[in-house]
Amino acid sequence: MKKYLRNAMRALLSLVILGAVVGGLIWSFWPQPLPVEWTTVRRGPLHVTVDEDGKTRIRQRYVVSSPLAGTLQRIELEAGDSVRRGETLLATIQPIEPDILDARSLAQAEARVRAAQAAWNRIEPAVQRARIEWEHAETQLTRFRRLASDASVSAQELDEAEMIYRAREQDLRSAELARDVARFEWDLAKAALARAIPSEVDSFDVQRFDVYSPIDGQVLRVLEKSETVVAPGMPLLELGDVNDLEVEVDVLSADAVKIAQGSRAFLERWGGDRPLAAVVRRVEPAAFTKISALGVEEQRVNVILDLRDPPEHRPPLGDAFRVEARIVIWEEQDVLQVPTGALFRQGDRWAVFAIEDNRAVLRQVEVGQRNRASAQILSGLREDDRVIMYPSDQISHQSPVALQDLTDA
Repeated sequence: MKKYLRNAMRALLSLVILGAVVGGLIWSFWPQPLPVEWTTVRRGPLHVTVDEDGKTRIRQRYVVSSPLAGTLQRIELEAGDSVRRGETLLATIQPIEPDILDARSLAQAEARVRAAQAAWNRIEPAVQRARIEWEHAETQLTRFRRLASDASVSAQELDEAEMIYRAREQDLRSAELARDVARFEWDLAKAALARAIPSEVDSFDVQRFDVYSPIDGQVLRVLEKSETVVAPGMPLLELGDVNDLEVEVDVLSADAVKIAQGSRAFLERWGGDRPLAAVVRRVEPAAFTKISALGVEEQRVNVILDLRDPPEHRPPLGDAFRVEARIVIWEEQDVLQVPTGALFRQGDRWAVFAIEDNRAVLRQVEVGQRNRASAQILSGLREDDRVIMYPSDQISHQSPVALQDLTDA
């Protein structure tokens, strides 16, 4: 009896050991759930942008030139100094007496007066036209704001009216500045002519000819700092208003055809703590060749943006500052979308791994518009479906998965 029990215990122990070995082998070869990051398919706004580097530039630059031949006194102004129209002394010139009495110089001075007068006559109607367009845009904006309070117009229509108003306001400002400069050049030419007429020379101080600022702004560059002999038309200083900025962005010609006038844009990494709003004013019609960092020839096109934020919201921004521009070429407010990290190529189609009953299910999807972060889903998924982010080559159809939130990764 004891021998029988001893044999039975041995047999049972052998079965237990065999079962443990078999179970261990089965467990080791059984597919284990793979930890995966996941997200849900959602609806929301989506916009597609063209992203390129750009730089700011002053909309209107003014080069102040010498109106007559003479000796330029040392210019004390420095780059960055503020100037006031008609008040700030820019330069002083001591006229050269023989040139004043020269008949040829007299004829040239008369021609400069006529040219300056013609330029001023051309600009004055442009100022009036810009003022009429600005007043019309102001009236439209006031009407749209009143209608928006009653929900009679959409927010997009109101934004467009505000954009047009700001653009017309900047156009008027530029036209008025151009008129001031034209008037300044006309007055300067007349003063130079008066000094060139022998009968009137005695009525002036021939030892001094003062040049005052034609605009309110800042000195951008001093082109002739030290005392020197100057000829008529020789550049002396470059002036501009750093509050009147625009942005120049060069994009690939293939992207330029997608950009429309009036498109929204955002400026990032300009030095401030938030993006700046901008709008496309012009897409230049001619492209140019540029060599990329990889040595590839590219055809690129300049796109000019107007800043929508007022100067007080961007005080550090100046001329030729680098910015990163994002120009919107497509946008909708209610789009079914997934992060681009969930997509991968299967043959010539896009696919994702959806999650059903803690298993990965391969689904082919049709993708519409997409940007760096998200892609529009036209078919293959529904709202609130769960999909795997960044699927590895270890995941296949019907693979068991263990869900792991992105925040836990």
